[in-house]
Amino acid sequence: MKSIVLHPTYFGSIGQYAAMAKATDVIFEHEDNYQKQTYRNRMYIYGANGKLLLNIPVLHLGKGKKQKYKDVRIENDFQWQQLHWKSLQSAYRTSPFFEYYEDELVHLFEKKQDFLFDFNYECTQIIMDCLQLEVNLKKTTEYNVDILPPTVDQRIIVNAKKNVFELDKYTQVFDSKHGFITDLCVLDLLFNEGTNALTYLENQSI
Repeated sequence: MKSIVLHPTYFGSIGQYAAMAKATDVIFEHEDNYQKQTYRNRMYIYGANGKLLLNIPVLHLGKGKKQKYKDVRIENDFQWQQLHWKSLQSAYRTSPFFEYYEDELVHLFEKKQDFLFDFNYECTQIIMDCLQLEVNLKKTTEYNVDILPPTVDQRIIVNAKKNVFELDKYTQVFDSKHGFITDLCVLDLLFNEGTNALTYLENQSI
């Protein structure tokens, strides 16, 4: 088993959780700068019309100005929480395990969220509880470009454009319409596979 470095993400891709399921220690990157178009503030679900992006709006400092990921605030002038929860209900209410898990998740979309980083940690902890995934969680104390062995640098998984893993097929709600869509957010796996989700993750080649 191994120690890996990852980013806290908005529920996170199935690929990320497959990497976590194979690790003994997960070290979350705590000191990096925020970057757009990553799983930090987005997830992809399987809706009636196919792959659907759900994006958390964030407050930016202005063009060219960088800020730490842990300092990024959520833009709450938009009804993003209500929209995201309704989208999840529409996509997964007929899945085998949505009702089983919804009480664990709904409060995340009802309570005002201020900092993206803190919200993503809360999402991660709840998913780990739902999966019954037990790994040691740690945080970095400084930013390092290079991660030294034996720890494995898997921070690139946060890039929503470059990292889409080809995973084993499982039954999805709308797969009769659009076929299997790989590496969606972990909620897709959880709602469709339920208590078998952790075994699925452990069996993936990541």
